[in-house]
Order: sequence, then structure tokens, then C-alpha cells
Amino acid sequence: MKVSIAYGGPASGRKRDWDQQVEFLREAEQMGVDIIWSAEAWGMDGVSTLAYLAAVTKRVQLGTGILQISARAPVMTAMTALSMAAISGDRFILGLGVSGPQVVEGLHGVGFKQPLGRLRETVDIVKQAFAGEKITYDGVHHVLPLPGGEGKALRLAQPANEQIPIWLATLGPKSLEYTGEVADGWVGTSFVPSASQATIGYIEAGADKAGRDTKSFEYQAGGAVQFGDDIEQLIAPRRPGVAFTLGAMGSPTTNFYNDAYRRGGFEDEALEVQKLWIEGDREKAAQQVPAELILQTNFLGSAAQVTERVRAYRDAGVTVLRVQPEGGDAQQRLDSLGGIVDIVRSLNQE
Repeated sequence: MKVSIAYGGPASGRKRDWDQQVEFLREAEQMGVDIIWSAEAWGMDGVSTLAYLAAVTKRVQLGTGILQISARAPVMTAMTALSMAAISGDRFILGLGVSGPQVVEGLHGVGFKQPLGRLRETVDIVKQAFAGEKITYDGVHHVLPLPGGEGKALRLAQPANEQIPIWLATLGPKSLEYTGEVADGWVGTSFVPSASQATIGYIEAGADKAGRDTKSFEYQAGGAVQFGDDIEQLIAPRRPGVAFTLGAMGSPTTNFYNDAYRRGGFEDEALEVQKLWIEGDREKAAQQVPAELILQTNFLGSAAQVTERVRAYRDAGVTVLRVQPEGGDAQQRLDSLGGIVDIVRSLNQE
């Protein structure tokens, strides 16, 4: 099992603390973290910061977790990935996802309908570019060259590189199956280890259908890590964030995160929290988040308790443990990170 961490996200860029983030991430590399992901939402973008990190790190892989496919033309996504692979010495992972309707339609002005179809077309075009082929495509969402114009089929000037891994952030059953069919890895969220069939099960089904070896696939999932003896004290600060995910990460009718948690065994609870959030009672929504959901999706408690949770993830099929180290300051966060890296190493030796 590998260990990964992410930085960025919705609030990224709010504070001018980039130097401190870089220092933390370089320390993480020294500790043995295998992958650093950039989180692109509506804060910092997912590429420019990774390019900087490519210059100040040596070993760690660098992945976009994720690039929103509606924010870029597919060929520009491919050009960016090829550039990042060259800059980083082939340490780059291209992570792609469809995002959600509020971001796609609200920020990028692109219709969100048929997200899986748009993801398929994006991956098809990106793979053409990686292979060094002349890029032609006749899809529903993308047609290249543009019909009726003066364009012609072009080949990128960058050398071909078909070794760039493509990981997909997917949550719906059909999208998960597609991930197993074509991707190299899964950028997982809303993963419940006691119900891995709700996510990993679909990926494996897709891989089997495509005749692919599931053992060569990377499954990533995880959550926050914080050590302590008072479980309730560790759970409480996470209730509002989970309530936000269940109630606001998407529209009232399209929330892939809520759907995944429902499939993972929290049907009634997820619907109730979403209902309260939409009605505007966010405090009560947070109170209704079940403790078991938080415990299964994070690594909280004593070293022994965290070890058992990591073991549950490993046994459920996770090959890359994504961790969000928590603490009151940078040193405490590093201590949390060091603690779980040590736990993963010990379990890898079992």
C-alpha cells in the first residue's frame, strides 16, 4: 500500500501561505509519501502549483486530483499532461473528473448533462494525443477538426508518451465501470471500506468486462488522520464537512457523493442530512451525520485504532491510502503524517 496526500481545494489561495505549504510537502516526500495530489475546485488551479513542486521535489509522484474536464479543451489537457510529464521526469499522473453541475455550469458555463459521455470523449482524445496520432474525433460533445471551417487534423509537436497514467475520479456505477475499463487508477472519494462493492466492485466489473487485470490497477481512497484518545472530540469537528458533502456537493437532484454513501450503507442518514441541509438547517444537518460514517471514512483515535482502520482499507482493496494529516500546527500535522506512514509500512510487512 502506498501513501498519498493532497493540497489545495475550494479555499486554497485564500491565505498567502504557499511557501509553508511547499515546506510541508517537501517534508512529506522525505517521510516517504508516494504521491502528492493537487485538488482543483474553485480555488487554486491544479497544474501551476504542481509544476513548481516538480522543481523542488525529486522522487514523489505528482498528480492532478482532479482536472475538471469542462474547464479545458481535451487537447489542451493532453498538452498540459505531456508538458508536466516532461517537466517532472515522468512523475506526473493525469487525474480527471467531471466535477459537478454547480461548478461546471456556474463557473465554466458548460452544460453538465451527459457527464460520462463527455469524460469518455475527453479520455479518447487525450489518448490519441499521448500516442502521437493526428487528432480526429467525431463525437457528440467534441468534433475535431471543426466541420465547415479551415482546420485540419493535427498532431502535437511534443513527443508521444503513452506511459502517462490516467486516473479517474468517478462515483456513479456506470462511471466506475468505465474507470475499470480504461483507466490506470481510481481517485476515490465517498469510500466506505465495509461496503467496497459500492465503489471498487463496479470498477472490478468494468475491468473484467474489458479483459483487464485488476491487479495492475490502483485504487485510492482515504480521509483525515488524527491521533488521540477522545474519539468524540475527534469526530465533532468533521460533522459539518460531511454534512456539506451530503447536502451541498451537487444540486438537490444530482449529488454523486450522497449517492455513493447511500450505496455504502448509509441510505436513510444521507437522505436525512441532505434534506436538512437543503431546508437551511445546517446545524441540525451536521448533528445528524452518523459517527460510524465519520469513523469509517477517516483515521481517528489511538495508534491501534488507526491501524485497524488502515487494515480495513487494505483488506477492502485500497492500494493507495490518501491521508489528510490534521493538527493544531504544521508540526502536529507532520506528526500525524509520520504516524500513519509508519503504520502503513508496518502493515506492508505483514
